[in-house]
Amino acid sequence: MSETTTTQAPVRAPKPKWLRVKLPTGKKYTELRGLVDKYELHTICTSGSCPNMGECWGEGTATFMILGNICTRSCGFCGVQTGRPDTVDWAEPEKVARSIKIMSIKHAVITSVDRDDLPDQGTIIWTETVKAIRRMNPNTSLETLIPDFQGREDLLDRIVKVAPEVVSHNMETVRRLTREVRIQAKYDRSLEALKYLKEQGVNRTKSGLMLGLGETEEEVIASMEDLRNAKVDIITLGQYLQPSKKHLPVAEFITPEQFKKYETLGKEMGFRHVESGALVRSSYKAHKHIA
Repeated sequence: MSETTTTQAPVRAPKPKWLRVKLPTGKKYTELRGLVDKYELHTICTSGSCPNMGECWGEGTATFMILGNICTRSCGFCGVQTGRPDTVDWAEPEKVARSIKIMSIKHAVITSVDRDDLPDQGTIIWTETVKAIRRMNPNTSLETLIPDFQGREDLLDRIVKVAPEVVSHNMETVRRLTREVRIQAKYDRSLEALKYLKEQGVNRTKSGLMLGLGETEEEVIASMEDLRNAKVDIITLGQYLQPSKKHLPVAEFITPEQFKKYETLGKEMGFRHVESGALVRSSYKAHKHIA
């Protein structure tokens, strides 16, 4: 059967050589992969086919997604399913804490779908998960990669209270593209949330941008400055890759030289840590960000 093409479909440019990834290897990776399969553990590393999985697992870092795998938002860049989420699993905090223990994780990153369907936006499960991890894994450090919780300070306060070592919330893109890329989110609301978290005494705040969606260098630098003015400590910059043909197309593959330029600029701006590279994802080298 011959393939039919539509006039709207952009030509998918081949990925440049710097985006080629070696398959994960190593004793630690093989060991963890076996445990994940045996106990049916849910890491976003595996479900999101993260290119850095081998490296992170080798360092004892992994990312876990809570509050189910169906999101109430429909961002154009994201591969997570959108729709009506399942009911909250109140056993989930213990399950995640147990997974971290089984995998002997030294630094855990916790993230979640958006739960605009819940009056508390999922913050009770969030806080219970952090508490359960602390109980079962007292030596494991934590990063919570949170949604915007619709900018509600009373809900952000719950995260502040359980004191993760790092609290991150991704801006994802520049101001001009926010409506297209993060349809139900607001640029300034995300920025204000990050600013508020720092003002409330969070040890390290962090945010990430995906590049290659059609933004200009000036816009990236402006967003970096916005984040620095909000006293954000850590920034990650990585290449956007289209999860499927239904998602936003890649407008451009950013060169390694350009990523290096952003890294230099970020350090000059005063960020404590700058992770900038094509394969960087928001949890990349996360274990180093607590320092």
